[in-house]
Amino acid sequence: QVQLVESGGGLVQAGGSLRLSCAASGRTFSIYDMGWFRQAPGKEREFVVTISWSGASTYYADSVKGRFTISRDNGKNTVYLQMTSLKPEDTAVYYCAAGGGGTAAYKYNYWGQGTQVTVSS
Repeated sequence: QVQLVESGGGLVQAGGSLRLSCAASGRTFSIYDMGWFRQAPGKEREFVVTISWSGASTYYADSVKGRFTISRDNGKNTVYLQMTSLKPEDTAVYYCAAGGGGTAAYKYNYWGQGTQVTVSS
C-alpha cells in the first residue's frame, strides 16, 4: 500500500514556475514507476509525465516537453515536478500516481488527492 500526498500548487503568472512535490508513505515506493496527471475543469484527466522506478527513464507529454522536469528521490520517498514557462492552459488539478508506468491512468494503482495549479494570463 502506498499513500501519496501532493504539495506545491498555487497561483502563478504566465511564464512563471512552480515545483510540485509528491510524498509517498510505505517502504515500497522505490519499486513503482511514478506519474503526474492533470485535470482541467470540464476536461478528462490527461497524462503529463512518467518516471521509472530507478529514475533512469522519463517520458513527457508533448504539451509539456521542454518546460516540465520530473525527478525522484527514493531515499526521501518523493517525486518532484518542476514546471517552468507556465501557460494558462497548464491550469489544472495535478495528481501524482504510483504503479506500472506508461501514459494510461489505469496502469497506476495509487493516486494522491491532487494539488491545484492556476496560471493567470
